[in-house]
Amino acid sequence: MGHLERLIGLSLLAGALAACGGGGGGGGGDTAVSGGGDGPVDEGTPRAEDPMDPAPPPRGASFAGREYRCQGDECQVGQFTGPFAEPTIRYSDASTGDNLKVVTTDDKCLEDSEGDLRCKPAAGSIALLPDNRLVYFNALEGTENVEFSIVAEFGFVAVNDQTRVLNLGPAGPRDSISWERPSPVRGGANVDGNDSDTLLPGKELTDAESTPGNDGALFCADVIQLADGRIMAVGGTDYYTEPSLGSVFPQARDVLGSIDNDIPLPSNFGEISVPDDIGVVELEGLKDARIFDPTDNSWTQTGHMIHGRWYPSLVTLPSGDIFVASGVTKLLKPVYTGALIGGESSGLRELLQSADNVRASETYDLQSGTWSENGERPLPGLDSTAGKPLPLYPRLHLLPNGQVFYNAAGQAFNPFGQSYNQAQWNFVSVYDPEQELWTDLGYAGLNVQLDELGLERITNALTLTSPNLLEDLIGTGEGLLSGLLGDPLGSLEQVQNLLGDVADPQVANRLLGAGFRGSTFSIMMPLRQNGAGEYDTARFLTAGGVVGAVAATSPGSYLAVPNARMDTVEVNVPDTESGMRYSSEIVGNLNGPRWYSTAVLLPDGSVMAFNGANRDEVVLPGSANPVQVTERFDPNTGTWTPMASSLNPRTYHNTALLLPDGRVLVGGHAPINTAYLFSLNLEELGFSPNDGRDPSFEIYSPPYVFKDRPEILSAPTEVSHGEAIDIQVDDAAAINEVLLVRRTSLTHLVDGDQRTVVLPHTVGDGQVSVTIPGNAAVAPAGHYLLFVNRVASDGSAMVVPSTAASVQVLLPDAAPTLLVRQ
Repeated sequence: MGHLERLIGLSLLAGALAACGGGGGGGGGDTAVSGGGDGPVDEGTPRAEDPMDPAPPPRGASFAGREYRCQGDECQVGQFTGPFAEPTIRYSDASTGDNLKVVTTDDKCLEDSEGDLRCKPAAGSIALLPDNRLVYFNALEGTENVEFSIVAEFGFVAVNDQTRVLNLGPAGPRDSISWERPSPVRGGANVDGNDSDTLLPGKELTDAESTPGNDGALFCADVIQLADGRIMAVGGTDYYTEPSLGSVFPQARDVLGSIDNDIPLPSNFGEISVPDDIGVVELEGLKDARIFDPTDNSWTQTGHMIHGRWYPSLVTLPSGDIFVASGVTKLLKPVYTGALIGGESSGLRELLQSADNVRASETYDLQSGTWSENGERPLPGLDSTAGKPLPLYPRLHLLPNGQVFYNAAGQAFNPFGQSYNQAQWNFVSVYDPEQELWTDLGYAGLNVQLDELGLERITNALTLTSPNLLEDLIGTGEGLLSGLLGDPLGSLEQVQNLLGDVADPQVANRLLGAGFRGSTFSIMMPLRQNGAGEYDTARFLTAGGVVGAVAATSPGSYLAVPNARMDTVEVNVPDTESGMRYSSEIVGNLNGPRWYSTAVLLPDGSVMAFNGANRDEVVLPGSANPVQVTERFDPNTGTWTPMASSLNPRTYHNTALLLPDGRVLVGGHAPINTAYLFSLNLEELGFSPNDGRDPSFEIYSPPYVFKDRPEILSAPTEVSHGEAIDIQVDDAAAINEVLLVRRTSLTHLVDGDQRTVVLPHTVGDGQVSVTIPGNAAVAPAGHYLLFVNRVASDGSAMVVPSTAASVQVLLPDAAPTLLVRQ
């Protein structure tokens, strides 16, 4: 076996950039089995003995009447309750035929008759539905069956990810938790296979044509709420092995398959086996977009994108249409030669996309259900005029002027580098959907206004595949020269700003935290009106992650950092070329380094950071220590305070979102197999638990839920932009703030639509009156949580929110029922 192990080791090194994962393994709970071979089981038919079966039509959740109690320090730092996980595992195998086996168990995974592990899904992606239920889906399902190396095997071991709907129950003092299975349970994409973009035409040297069941995985898609409350998942993963030893030498599969010995490792570290085939996995981005309908728990397909995307980002535009940017078509081997060798007309354009993420952006038309590429292609082989190099899952937000802001953060596979354009990720930029052009505002973390120096197109001037390369190069040079000679005072001001950053007492924090930030969150702070009644300023909090290492030609590093900053974009600014102004300030550091921490903006205006690790778990999976202490950011003091600790360690692919009663649902954890091998558990040595994904959830109760809370008695359920509404409350005179909070749709720390809008209010007889913003860029159409806040009456000065009312902001001049399905 020595030669075989060395061969697999070489495959592992060749694929060292592999991402995503999570192993499997059973716990030690009791099990009970139903179904099996006793008769056919229709997974869509309700059965009382199976708590996983839905009861059509779906019944929504309500948080009215919940009771909260705390003891001791919990009243100050908050309280975690749980964990809880779905009670059953349902599957069919060789022993059941067409029947379905239902096993009630506390275990995470069970072994089927063929020796494969069947596991409960973890919430790697999750969204809060209009009826207060939650839809979520798994993260890289199948890694629990890796025998030796995820890089060598995952192309044929992976399967499409399961989805679930979680219901926390009806109104009442306590949560009553249940699960439902959507249909189709794995999202339903590419059931007949995907047209994979292999290195050679005809799928030579790969198993891309012979790996059924993993051509349409939801994992690595982004998720977003449409205006009518349906959830759209865009992109995803097609797994295959390229090259595959078994595809080149089919006899090798017979030899490897005949070896069936498991070698136990010392202590509780697991065991090692010989896989049935080896090669180098490929994770290809899908063109698919699919929609989850909460009215019947169904997944359906909508229009395909033009470009396959793995790790794209989505933002709702003021019109209700959806903007998508970035993603990569092939993660490990982004070399696109197949079309060129095959003589296709798109061959040159695809070849020039090699070694980079997808630069073209697209827009989804809500009425037609189709995608179109933004910009124009004056030269067919080059980029579109709306193209831009961005990191994977770029942190994008909609500004109050309707433009899309890129906050110089995203996912990257450090420290090896990922794109020859990655130095451009350091610049904060905005995309104008009307002009279909990008403008650079500044260098992230520094107070330099690039458009005031004539450098607003600097990243385009540095992009070799830009169709306007020569024009942008000349324009950038002329703009810089014109600024220096024509407006020396303005240029001097930008230099002074930069010198001020260098002279800042916190210069080390500023310079260390400047530029691109990997595996961090970007939270839009509450939008507030100015004195003229306009929403003209957006602020964004970034903390933790790994800092960029541009001098080392790397998008990031291995060690997490505690650094935090607040970036501000002002819009409708008359004295700048772009009409916008970017600035950045240093705020207090986290109390320790945090990589991949999920942040939640609470209705009291504070930000909570949940879970993560102290090192980058993509660089060397299983080598980090989990961070379980939650931290709270106070925007008034600019400092972080340690709060309660989560119950379970959750590192890669953890999630957290705001519930309608102001609590936070915490879940996820699907780590990559240890060191890109198999599920080697080093938890006994103090490292992250890598024995598989965690399908459980827990709920965090912030201290404010234990206070005497305001109550919304009645509120409209549908509103239009610019409409004045009345909200009946229990004590109107005590209300000091009214908020619209967009329902969360989250994956990989990213929610491009995350926003809280503060609504100025007046007080009447038992009611508060507010006006919904008339500007659809401030509150795009969709479903929101409506909170009212007051200051606690016990002298603590704590801001205490109500349980939210549900409200839908309607599309401008259109009813949501008119939306087209495909």
